[in-house]
Amino acid sequence: MKKIITLIALVILPFVNYAQSSIFDKFEDMDDVSSVIVNKEAFKMASKFGGNSPEAKEYVDMVKNLESLKVFSTESVEIAKQMSNIVSKYLKSAKLTELMRIKDDEAHVKIYIRQGKDENHVSELLMFVSNLKNKSNQEAVILSLTGEIDLNKISELTNNYIPESGKKLKKQ
Repeated sequence: MKKIITLIALVILPFVNYAQSSIFDKFEDMDDVSSVIVNKEAFKMASKFGGNSPEAKEYVDMVKNLESLKVFSTESVEIAKQMSNIVSKYLKSAKLTELMRIKDDEAHVKIYIRQGKDENHVSELLMFVSNLKNKSNQEAVILSLTGEIDLNKISELTNNYIPESGKKLKKQ
């Protein structure tokens, strides 16, 4: 499951710009929570290291519009429940639309988006992964991406790593 979450995070990473996820920042300082926080300045710096290949230029174009990436994960039952409650609370107050749900024996994945400047762009992407029913290996992950996210570019990139996944994004 960690490999899937990491792959999804890496696939979606280059597409972000809107920062309404401060409600999740409380998890950053908690024991038993791993976190990754990447801010706009880091994305600006990363965009300066692009190469001359077409792929590198495309990556630089995506990175320069990023605002933040925040990933919080835990294997603590109590914190996983707190994460679930905070995500539910945030979804009630934020204007996010459910993009997709994935449920299997290992995890429940829910992905939400906030509409961007047009139908091809999203300003926020929120992913919540949980497996509270699995008593032997409990885990929860919140991934928040903010920025100018081009769904067409995401669908191209995700389709390279997860075949057929890009079709769902193109329909949004």
